[in-house]
Amino acid sequence: MTAPLTFEQVCAGYRGRGVLADLTAEFPAGVVTGLVGPNGAGKTTLLRAALGIVPVTGGVVRVEQRPLGQWSREALARTIAYLPQGADAHWPVTARTLVALGRLPHRAAFASLSDADRAAVDDALERCDATDFAERRIDELSSGERARVLLARALATRAAILLADEPAAHLDPAHQLGLMELLREEAKRGAAVVVTMHDLALTSRFCDAVMVLDRGRVAGMGSPQTVFSGALLRDVFGVEAWSAAASGPAPVVPWRLL
Repeated sequence: MTAPLTFEQVCAGYRGRGVLADLTAEFPAGVVTGLVGPNGAGKTTLLRAALGIVPVTGGVVRVEQRPLGQWSREALARTIAYLPQGADAHWPVTARTLVALGRLPHRAAFASLSDADRAAVDDALERCDATDFAERRIDELSSGERARVLLARALATRAAILLADEPAAHLDPAHQLGLMELLREEAKRGAAVVVTMHDLALTSRFCDAVMVLDRGRVAGMGSPQTVFSGALLRDVFGVEAWSAAASGPAPVVPWRLL
């Protein structure tokens, strides 16, 4: 089965500064792919290139087998949901109103919410443990609560592809685990989920596949057990890791600098 998001020898960057270099990868449906790498490796650039936010200067990005340039902004917004890094909101609107923005790609301009829209919003709020404060204003919520509402907005779109850039950054441990379970649920629904991560333990525990980026190139791609080998972590991150073999995936924990 063809992956809904593919990169074919893609080069991309900012104002003449190259970041991604001849990057080839595919992100299958039904799979949570963790995107890891040092700061500046190109993780966020990869997500933005998939959305057309960062110009592709070489190669082709394909969404549902079609080149990115053939998509209208409206159709792309229905197909790809995006949770940007450090996303925040301090608007004087309720959490429910913000989550409902995730349904905009499915509605005509100025149209009211349909029954299907309201059901998607309610479902997203419940899944993100945000129902209890759905009627509170966004600017009255904690950073962790806002993070859950913004994730709910992305889930409400019910897109075929979900791109999430460091979504666990402002969450407490319990909600970090809940977040990763949600991403796995999205994959089980059939979505291709791509999430940038810095927490190797969460990545190895919850991601089906891992791509390691280093200076804009793919340094490793495969299962967490295969990719998080001692040699790769030493070469890319300059750390030695410890892995606790147990039932299920063995979490990888950065242990010391080399």
